[in-house]
Amino acid sequence: MTNFPLASLYVGDLHPDVNEAMLYERFSPAGAIVSIRVCRDMMTKRSLGYAYVNFTNHPDAERALDTLNFEPINGNPCRIMWSQRDPGLRKSGFGNIFIKNLDKAIDNKALFDTFSAFGNILSCKVATDETGESRGFGYVHFEKQEDADRSIDKVNGMSLNDKIVFVGTFIGKKERQATGQGRIIFNNLYVKNFGTEWTEKEFHELFSQHGEILSVKVVKNDAGVSQGFGFCSFTKAESAMEALEMLHLKYQVPTGETLYVQRAQRRREREGELKRKFEIVKQQKRQETKGVNLFVKNLEDEVMDETLRTHFAPFGIITSCKVMRDETGHSKGFGFVCYATAEEATKAVTELNGKIIVTKPLYVAIAQRKEERRALLTQQFVNRQMTHISRQNPQHLASGMMPAAATLMPYGPNFSANIPRAYNPALRLPAPGSLRGGANVPAGVPAGGAYGQGLQQIPGARLGDMRGAVGRGRQTQNQQPRPSPGPRMKYTPTAGGAPRPNMHPMSMMMHQQQMMQGPPQQPKDMSTKPINITHLSSADPKQQKQILGETLFPIIYRKYPQQAGKITGMLLELEISELLFLLDSGEQLNSKMEEAYEVLQKHQVSGVPGGPQ
Repeated sequence: MTNFPLASLYVGDLHPDVNEAMLYERFSPAGAIVSIRVCRDMMTKRSLGYAYVNFTNHPDAERALDTLNFEPINGNPCRIMWSQRDPGLRKSGFGNIFIKNLDKAIDNKALFDTFSAFGNILSCKVATDETGESRGFGYVHFEKQEDADRSIDKVNGMSLNDKIVFVGTFIGKKERQATGQGRIIFNNLYVKNFGTEWTEKEFHELFSQHGEILSVKVVKNDAGVSQGFGFCSFTKAESAMEALEMLHLKYQVPTGETLYVQRAQRRREREGELKRKFEIVKQQKRQETKGVNLFVKNLEDEVMDETLRTHFAPFGIITSCKVMRDETGHSKGFGFVCYATAEEATKAVTELNGKIIVTKPLYVAIAQRKEERRALLTQQFVNRQMTHISRQNPQHLASGMMPAAATLMPYGPNFSANIPRAYNPALRLPAPGSLRGGANVPAGVPAGGAYGQGLQQIPGARLGDMRGAVGRGRQTQNQQPRPSPGPRMKYTPTAGGAPRPNMHPMSMMMHQQQMMQGPPQQPKDMSTKPINITHLSSADPKQQKQILGETLFPIIYRKYPQQAGKITGMLLELEISELLFLLDSGEQLNSKMEEAYEVLQKHQVSGVPGGPQ
């Protein structure tokens, strides 16, 4: 139980804006850190609210657990526990207890303080809803089973914040359902379909036959007229369950309607339940219509549902047919036709795609999800670019080479943000793309090497307005660069190359490495080789940036040998298409090189360490 060879900590309940750099600042005083990773959604890249901090040794991790647990990070108290990769231990129930009927004011720290007197706690959590409010129950996982048993004996039935709490052994959901313990206990009932004439007296008389009632309520509008639904609260849960079983869809009121009786739920609970049901239905519908649903566009305004059905009916059985309309009822020019089988849908696409209805040719295709359409359009774009290159430069295609200005694929403005990478504490910087201000390590720049070392030594340097300038097209050489904001940390410049007294230890280490290495050595091979299109297009984004960096470095070295590594790293922040454009245009590349050089000179004047010596 206590053997954690990786010295890894789980940090939960994090604010969505917390990143690796913030966690490093908070956890680094406890000891040397190997890596930090904030877990994020694969599609949206948003934080999932938890992270892993890996220390080099166990005592440092234990010190961080003892001193930082429940401390606020960006306003949210974090919850730290030992990382346990084996889910079997967490789900086995060994040393795990369940507490319910907790006061809303009891949070994770209060629960931990209450039960830590009985033994070493591995994890402790109070369940909360979407708004962060306590749901009145929680869990405590002890290192030893005897500690868990002792806490049950001592705390079960005790009063915590004037509420009697229940403490028992944790039982999994499947086990509870198998033994009947998973039944929800409730006292309040929601009742509807009793019309507008029913009074609270009649309401009380009917439901009081099943047990003692605390209160009944018929909901009325502003005019005092019943809205046909209300609530009934029993003193005992058994009475509420009996009333539900005896009256739900079984009792008929004088108006002729049948009563609907169910457990009363809060609005958030109902919305969550309906959302889950809707997602299940949506997934089932998507599977049922896969390959049989057709997307039809380029429709005339006067084409109605029946007109569309008439043209598609000869090819099979149509289960649904609809022309999409706006709020005013006018056609949006597209619709959907769903067949019973995929063969019928395929036949309709073959026969009707391009057929003229009224005055316009139809576009008919198998309906696709947004993600599928986006992937298809990306592939089509790449194919068109390859065709364009082959027509303009057939000799390059035959030799496997490509002109530098050719665009491989459409990358968004946050190209480097799409490359996941663990945080490297030696740089004291977040992963590429995670911070838009300050220093940003370009994706694809290796940890070592000439241009990789150069960029590491400039925490605050960043090429001003490079990304936008290239995207807007041609840029004159006399255009002034816009320097980025200064470094986040305060430095005290000193004469010569001596380290500053208040320099951070990590920056001190980088400074010493720079002084030992001296100026960059001239590469043995200063020739610029053409880019191999096959090799570049098949490489991952990190390798693509490295290939382009190796092509840029000799060119920059000829003009700025001392700053070649730094300028190369700064240029690699640009997108793939922009880099290829610069390589194809010598004038634009020279302009960017001069702009980067001016930025480095300004940072040297402002006292940023690691500038040109």
